[in-house]
Amino acid sequence: MHRTNTRLLLTCAAIGVGSGIPLGITGYLHVVVLATIPILYGLLISVYFLPGIIAQWLLRRPGVAVITGFVAGLTSSAIDPTQWTRHIGTGLLIGLIQELPFVFTRFRYWPSWLYYVGALFGGGALAAILALAFNISKFDVVSQVIFVVLFVLGPVLFTWLAQLLAARISKTGVMRGLEYPRDRRGSKATA
Repeated sequence: MHRTNTRLLLTCAAIGVGSGIPLGITGYLHVVVLATIPILYGLLISVYFLPGIIAQWLLRRPGVAVITGFVAGLTSSAIDPTQWTRHIGTGLLIGLIQELPFVFTRFRYWPSWLYYVGALFGGGALAAILALAFNISKFDVVSQVIFVVLFVLGPVLFTWLAQLLAARISKTGVMRGLEYPRDRRGSKATA
């Protein structure tokens, strides 16, 4: 089987479009949350973890989180065009973050716990970046803690949800012939 084929790309596109719709709807909430309760922003950003995890869980191939995140960003920017750069940029950034843990396994080992490592790392990185952007030092201590906790636990929650959805999709059999095994460390197949 080739590394990339039309069926693989169409699968990433379908996952990206399907998960881009809730991202676009959530995009309208970003303005409201940022204006009223910015400490909850971590939950909204966490929705961007859905497309990449679904694609990775189903396909277990390098690059699918980035492709799917990009398509989800394009789809959500069609629904919420005023924030198109945020949608596309966030989709790409989170897709890239989701690929990183699997670089260390050379994309040959896909244990469930490694998805959560990526979610914790991604949430922590986003919390650090946006804590500076929001200048959370102006918040009270409780709000600062809530802000960071939601950025860290939100991606974990959406990773769990994405794995649940992907497992249900996989049970239908539509991925047969396209998904790689969870553990290919001993095989000669190239990823």
